Amino acid sequence: MIKKSSIRRICVATLALFILLIIYFFPNNDTIIKEHLNYIKRDEMPIFLIDNSNYVARTSIVKSSKNINEQIKEIIETLTKNSKKSSYIRDGFKPIIPQNTKVIDVLLDNEILTINFSKELLNIDKDNEEKMIEAIIYSLTEIKEIKKIKILVENNPLTKLPNSQKKLPDYLDKNYGINKIYNLDSIKESTKTTIYYLSKFQDYHYFVPVTKINNEKTEKVEIIIKELKSTPIYQTNLISYLAASANITNYELLENGIKLSFNNYLIANIKEEEALEEVKYSIALSLRDTYGINEVIFSIPNNENTKINV
Repeated sequence: MIKKSSIRRICVATLALFILLIIYFFPNNDTIIKEHLNYIKRDEMPIFLIDNSNYVARTSIVKSSKNINEQIKEIIETLTKNSKKSSYIRDGFKPIIPQNTKVIDVLLDNEILTINFSKELLNIDKDNEEKMIEAIIYSLTEIKEIKKIKILVENNPLTKLPNSQKKLPDYLDKNYGINKIYNLDSIKESTKTTIYYLSKFQDYHYFVPVTKINNEKTEKVEIIIKELKSTPIYQTNLISYLAASANITNYELLENGIKLSFNNYLIANIKEEEALEEVKYSIALSLRDTYGINEVIFSIPNNENTKINV
């Protein structure tokens, strides 16, 4: 007859083995979280490609070099059709620079990038030439050391779009605009405001900036909030989750940023943390491109202040 103490030892050993098996086959949440954080912290850089709705859209690629000149060439190669790098573009996006376009040389001096392309750049069709310029500007100025761009083709300044002959500024920056929408009563006293909407391809969310050109005299920060909380543009697959009840009670321009105080929660369902982060980044990216700032502080009732660096 088995003694009670022996039975107890057998039960304890069996329980310990059972626990070890659970740990082995079902790793704890800490392990899963760490793996997830390692993935989202992977060294990537933003790039602007053409999405399925034919917008110039913000996505990302893996950064393979810390050298700025190499990053510039990597971005341009990814933007170029049928290049080796273009094969790594995620589903739902496509490049726009004509096939066989090469970067002859680059020069970065005092935050101004001069980039010299081969003549194949001029093979762009009329419907896409402005989108190509926008993709180049917005992709390259995501590198913080680059504020303005001068484009050369075979050592000659590109002063006009190849087909429409629309004049280009000597130096290009984000003030050029992207995915432009015009709503003008008069050409005089027009303003540009770039707003980052959300879009989605399958399960992947990304941002689409739209530059709205109009005659509004309202402060641009107020225009951005008003546009993001207005009726989503579902017919064009551009959306925003900013709650209609969210209003700015105060904003303060800082040395390199802006502090926004709101009267209410930014989204209707405060438990949707992912949607809340997307709303904050929509606002922060819009303010960055409009004011040239890198930091946005959000002050929301009953919440700690949060800071977004862009």
